[in-house]
Amino acid sequence: MERSTIVRVHEGLHARPATRFVKLAKGFESDVELVKDGKAVSAKSSVKLMLLAVKENQEVTVRAHGADAIEAIEALIGYLENPKAGLDDEDSQPTGDAGPKAAVGSAPTASGAANGLRGVAASEGFAIGPAFAHFPPDIAGQGRMLQAEEIGGEIDRFRAAVRAVQARMDHALAQDSLSAGDRGIVAALRDIAADDSLTGEAEGLIKGGNDAVSAVITAASTIAAEFSAVDDHYLNARADDVHAVGRQICLVLLGQDDVSLENIPEGAILIADDIGAWDLARAPLKRIGGVVCGHGGATSHIAIIARSHGIPAVLGLGGQVNALRTARDVALDGNAGHVIMDPDEATRADFAGRVEAAAKERAGLTVFKTVTPKLADGRIIEVAANIGSLEEIEAAQEAGAMGIGLFRTELLFMRHMHLPSEDMQAETYAALAKAFAPYPVIVRTLDIGGDKPIAGIEFPDEENPFLGWRGIRMCLDRPDIFKRQLRALLRAAVHGNIKVMLPMVSDISEVRQTRVLVDECTAELKAEGVPHASFDLGVMIETPAAVLIAPALAKEVAFFSIGTNDLTQYIMAADRLNPTVAKLNDVTNPAVMSAIEMTAKAGVAAGIMVGMCGEAAGRPDLIATFVKMGLTELSMSPASIQRAKKTIMAMAAEG
Repeated sequence: MERSTIVRVHEGLHARPATRFVKLAKGFESDVELVKDGKAVSAKSSVKLMLLAVKENQEVTVRAHGADAIEAIEALIGYLENPKAGLDDEDSQPTGDAGPKAAVGSAPTASGAANGLRGVAASEGFAIGPAFAHFPPDIAGQGRMLQAEEIGGEIDRFRAAVRAVQARMDHALAQDSLSAGDRGIVAALRDIAADDSLTGEAEGLIKGGNDAVSAVITAASTIAAEFSAVDDHYLNARADDVHAVGRQICLVLLGQDDVSLENIPEGAILIADDIGAWDLARAPLKRIGGVVCGHGGATSHIAIIARSHGIPAVLGLGGQVNALRTARDVALDGNAGHVIMDPDEATRADFAGRVEAAAKERAGLTVFKTVTPKLADGRIIEVAANIGSLEEIEAAQEAGAMGIGLFRTELLFMRHMHLPSEDMQAETYAALAKAFAPYPVIVRTLDIGGDKPIAGIEFPDEENPFLGWRGIRMCLDRPDIFKRQLRALLRAAVHGNIKVMLPMVSDISEVRQTRVLVDECTAELKAEGVPHASFDLGVMIETPAAVLIAPALAKEVAFFSIGTNDLTQYIMAADRLNPTVAKLNDVTNPAVMSAIEMTAKAGVAAGIMVGMCGEAAGRPDLIATFVKMGLTELSMSPASIQRAKKTIMAMAAEG
């Protein structure tokens, strides 16, 4: 992806600001280029950058390709648009907030900051402990061309290796010791290992004369590059999974075992360039104090495993991770993405205090896990979880989620190299329903557009995909895809309290058209003798149009769920990925709060449930306001659930 801007750095990118810009760029895994007048140079080379002679007030383009491309562009554009950036280079920071995933805008405050590195804040928490370097040797192919008579045997050898990897993963899936979340991740890797895209690509290369190991390396790199090229975190993360599966196949072909994590010491910080989800899922996770990795992002399977097990993690350090190969001890801040190598005594004391304080806070909040928040007037406020995959069920349950307020179905479509079948979807939604019964599970129908395309759907080129063919608009135009999902949801409803909500609704006709399709699917399933049940149909309130027609919408649906992230973006007409207008993306802006209140009033007047599934729902400073507006359901990241319950109970105590 790329973004253009006018350079506001004082005097342009001369020596010191160019060095600062390069330092920022190197903090990201992605390949980053700066383009001026059609000439592109690496943003990670000070010499090339200075030779580009970028002056103040000139137009340039920042181009990034990789797992953390969005974060890289946000931070670098923010720097270029900061007029003070060239004045005090050591202290200047980007004006834009790269968000919680990219901690490039703030340095470690502890005295050990001289050894500080910055990466992607992938799993919150603090840790300090001995470094455990995990850098398995790279795998290389034989680099020779096969003779014609060797090709058949090499294909057989390759297929046997694939079967062996699949069998190994099947064996892991059969173990009771594997948690539900980790089981889902291993199953996803198993799916990649069985997919024709990877095996077919590799076999084609072998038929062309490549040895099997070289073919697998090339095939995995080719497919991973396709995932990395798409402007979406979830798809980018799948690139790491493809590499992980490819490595396992290569190891079998070479007759080698991977370097084991079995001997990691208690409380150690695992340091690696890349950790396959397959390896991490089988590691002694209870002994791992933290994870620091050159690859990976906040939506990678490494991050999901770390979060589900409460392990602080900083990922996406890129080449910086090599500086930690010889570290004795490491301190990491998973909230901000900071890593400090061989911290001094002051830093050790600081982090020890943070770890202790965090443990006390967690211990104090755990009493709210099983609490059902109830107001003084007897109203129950449901505190639910936002999740995107079955792997996150365990974290939501451990937090005490009263169901799921938002299940994002996009990942189910993105993580596979083909459109998921009706059976696969039905199994996924049924697993959710069973896991949280009798609590409700609100499933959002496919919310995808040209900014995050998926295999099997051809998206048009759009100037602004956020305002284009996405969400319910795309689904209604593709009933072949939409009906498959609706049928799966009707089948899953037999197993629990499934509710369905439609994204990006801006017109009542979209709800009515969906009801027609639901009725068609119900009739088809009945005729086929397939067990099914009805579900409540609701809408996300995330467009200004939905707010303005909320009284009419409330008569058509069973519930509202306010999506504050997009609602804020659309109300304020400010791209939430653009750091230059970040200050406008504030849910507390009177315009946004007014829209939320209008929606709540319409829902309460119609007697339907009004909930919220944006991250604002978990803010302790806003929960009381939302509840007073009439919201009775708040859905958030699992990490925020117990704190939210505590806030609601404090409200009840105050009367």
